[in-house]
Amino acid sequence: MHPKFLALLLACAPAFLRAEPDLKIGIIGLDTSHAPQFASILNNPADKAHLTGARVVCAFPGGSADVEASASRVKGFTADVQKKYGVEIVGSIAEVVARSDAIMILSVDGRAHLPQAREVFSSGKPVFIDKPFGGNLREVLELAALARATGAPVFSASSLRYSPGVQKLRTEKIGRMLGAISYGPAHLEPHHTDLFWYGVHATEALFTVMGTGCDTVSRTHTTDTDVATGIWHDGRTGVVYGFREGKALYRVTVIGTEAIRDQPDGREYADLLKEILTFFRTRKSPVPLEETIEIMAFMEAADESKRANGAAVALKDVIAKNSPLHP
Repeated sequence: MHPKFLALLLACAPAFLRAEPDLKIGIIGLDTSHAPQFASILNNPADKAHLTGARVVCAFPGGSADVEASASRVKGFTADVQKKYGVEIVGSIAEVVARSDAIMILSVDGRAHLPQAREVFSSGKPVFIDKPFGGNLREVLELAALARATGAPVFSASSLRYSPGVQKLRTEKIGRMLGAISYGPAHLEPHHTDLFWYGVHATEALFTVMGTGCDTVSRTHTTDTDVATGIWHDGRTGVVYGFREGKALYRVTVIGTEAIRDQPDGREYADLLKEILTFFRTRKSPVPLEETIEIMAFMEAADESKRANGAAVALKDVIAKNSPLHP
């Protein structure tokens, strides 16, 4: 068949005959449960949440020897993705980049994300970076600067952002919003800004319903809890209530002039993956980088407030203090 006639035939064919090929996804970091969960949803047709159109083809295990949650799990998760889901294990980040259309940086240690991104961003391929975006705000700002300098498409989010309950809260009729409270686990890890390690989930859920515009944060810290209260520029208050004992449940309550609504616990990784796959194809992040930075700055300001005995700390001040241009 003449090539020109074949091209014309394909152009006129029904959409299902012109379907895009599966995206080849590479993973960096197999020290988090997200790696086998994502691989199952994408590679395993028997998974009830299975998504088509993409496949995890290769992965670099990574791992951090000084983080127990990483060092103790990387070997098991590597075996899972390889044996259960057919993912090829490679020996370097460069191999992941070469063999993939898009990359997920899933390393549980946020400190690993910046050096890993340095090896990925120059490829121009879209990159999803799992929570936390970095180990502290300075690393987050360096990552953002690197993404802008290289033009790399970048997206980061907690799965809680796309929880059906949280998304429903955004459309509830409550009158004028006065504020919101987001509850969830806030276990600590000594190498990370306190809330970055686990409190990031509850913090991102708060910003999902509140939006950006937080000016200051004050924090109350005890052995078992952290309560970080943000004041938004329009006078609304947003509270992250983190706990270190009890069940690992999440909940968001929004308070308005006409009603109060609750979002019960629950999240689906497939909802986040749908957003990731759309991002990989469009190269447009559903969450602006500026919003991700503000979420991280909220948590960094909470750390500053803890050191200042609960005094209010301005987000603009911690951003300036942690800027890569700041000495």
